Amino acid sequence: MNFTISGQPRGLVYSIWLAAFCAAVPLALCLTTGPAHALSEIKREELPSPVTPPADDDMAPPGSAVPAPDPLGTTPPAAREPTPADEPEKSEPEGPANDGGVANPRTDPDTPPPEVVYDLTRLPEPVRRMHDLIVEACRSGDVEKLRPLIGTGDQMTQLSLGDIDGDPIAFLKGLSGDGEGQEILAIMEEVLSAGYVHVDAGTPQELYVWPYFFALPLDKLDAKQRVELFKIVTAGDFDGMKQFGAYIFYRVGITPTGQWMFFVAGD
Repeated sequence: MNFTISGQPRGLVYSIWLAAFCAAVPLALCLTTGPAHALSEIKREELPSPVTPPADDDMAPPGSAVPAPDPLGTTPPAAREPTPADEPEKSEPEGPANDGGVANPRTDPDTPPPEVVYDLTRLPEPVRRMHDLIVEACRSGDVEKLRPLIGTGDQMTQLSLGDIDGDPIAFLKGLSGDGEGQEILAIMEEVLSAGYVHVDAGTPQELYVWPYFFALPLDKLDAKQRVELFKIVTAGDFDGMKQFGAYIFYRVGITPTGQWMFFVAGD
């Protein structure tokens, strides 16, 4: 069957198309607005919950709070005064050891130094005799000749600031760089050729001691005396002794009765 544009069948088709179009428009609007509404709901759920602003007392950053003043009429506690227990211990400067032994250096910078003497005729006869016997043994080159002068027992000459074991002559050879005792004999003679001092006169500790550096402050030596010192020790030894504060190389002591008391080195 053929339909014309002006016929009724065409109007029916047009009515059906219009009805379909009207139904499709709301559906399309629903489809386009639905996802937007869902997205806005998602974003709304992701937003953080509103934070309640802190009170005025909590607005200050940590550590910036100003402490409240003490109540009127109160006195702040006074700082504790240091006690002796709080102070660090003060160590005394090291100096020459002096345990009372007659062989130790005994220089006192606050007292006048003893007279330096070179004249052997001013020695008491027993002292001069022992001095000459020791020098004679040294010049012989035979350390064994010192044995009768050293003695034995309680009267034995002190050869070390500590105890020695065995034979004293063997000990002296052990001190000598050559092993035979000639070096130690040379040192002993040089020491006894220097000036001497008379110390502790009128006391049980009275002695005649060589060299005189034993009883003099090293920082008070003049140029001539330093030359005499360098005959016995080196400049390096002298510097070390100045730091220590006393002459600590070999020295010889003889009592007024002529007993050879010591031949020692060290402090």
